[in-house]
Amino acid sequence: MRSTFVLRVLAAYALCRIFSVVLLAVVSHYQAAVEFWGTGPHPNYFSMTVLWDGFWYRQVAEFGYPPALPIDVVTGAVHENAWAFYPAFPMMARGLMAVTGLGFPVVGSTLGSCRGCVWVSLMCQLAPVRMALKGSLSTCVGLAAGPVSPSLQIAYTEGLACLLLCGFLWSISKERWLVTAGLALLVGLTRGMALPLAIVALVAVFLRWRRRTEDPISAREGWSALAALGSCGAAGLIWPAIVGFVVGSPMAYTDTMGAWSIGGSVQLLRPWLEYLDQPWNAVKVALALLLIVAMTVGPWAWRLGAELRTWTLAYTAYLILVDAPSTSLFRHLLPLFPLIVVAIGGGWRDRPARWMAWRTAFLILAGLAGQVWWVWALLRFVPPVDFPP
Repeated sequence: MRSTFVLRVLAAYALCRIFSVVLLAVVSHYQAAVEFWGTGPHPNYFSMTVLWDGFWYRQVAEFGYPPALPIDVVTGAVHENAWAFYPAFPMMARGLMAVTGLGFPVVGSTLGSCRGCVWVSLMCQLAPVRMALKGSLSTCVGLAAGPVSPSLQIAYTEGLACLLLCGFLWSISKERWLVTAGLALLVGLTRGMALPLAIVALVAVFLRWRRRTEDPISAREGWSALAALGSCGAAGLIWPAIVGFVVGSPMAYTDTMGAWSIGGSVQLLRPWLEYLDQPWNAVKVALALLLIVAMTVGPWAWRLGAELRTWTLAYTAYLILVDAPSTSLFRHLLPLFPLIVVAIGGGWRDRPARWMAWRTAFLILAGLAGQVWWVWALLRFVPPVDFPP
């Protein structure tokens, strides 16, 4: 039964990706040639997979990281450079390029699709722990059809990051502390989201310690739990430390991220505070936060468990702290995938999920329509300047 269920999920995921392939191929005919990104005179499907951040991952995969930060000779400011992009995905692509002899556009997009496939397969293992198989299938299909799901098959890190995140949440919910520690370090080399992982680990360790009377903690388990906590803390420092060591400046990563930020420096919370100056913006943000919190803490989210609830709230707070209200925020919301469980009505403790089929159908249709908007309005680059996806 479980193997049939997994096959159904993979089939649904494949259909959603075929839709995205057709969408990207069609939109490529309306994509202007961009010499800087190497699209060629006639962009095609693979050209669409290496736009924007895909260009920088391609640079890392083909040429590696620069030995020094590029500095403006007049102002002394650091220019945008590849050190802002974490190494796990481009190094995997580089290895596959060496083995297969294929170019980065083919390898990067294929690798992205495979990672997304493994992610939803792992979701099959995580979701049934909390839900019935029907609810798990609806959750996975809702994710596969989501508005930003085309990012799972282009040269971006979303698929790998969500795959590792899903493994982290599964292992910590099972209290497999050493597996959790290893996955946390891998996340630290894939995407800058280690801080909320540390909060999840802290909550999980506290919950384990709280029931120590009825379920004693062995010395081995105690040290393993502490290793998980330490790894989550190290995950947030490992890439900045590597960048600083290679470049020869302890602030190299911060300076690089500042080059990608408005104002030329990393400023926590400030982009959001400036955005909230407009009353209507403040109303929109308040409503969005209220919705996320309500979906997470209510009884309709009981089946998420403490770990997934903590992750949802911690990651939302993390986005407010370090992100900005930009068009990239839609893509950065993808790790909030536990909310799909609540959206389809599968999070209740002891109530049947009413209207699950209708809710799932709505999410699929809305997601497919959202894909059209995301690819056309954000992924497609309109010269001379445009907003990134």
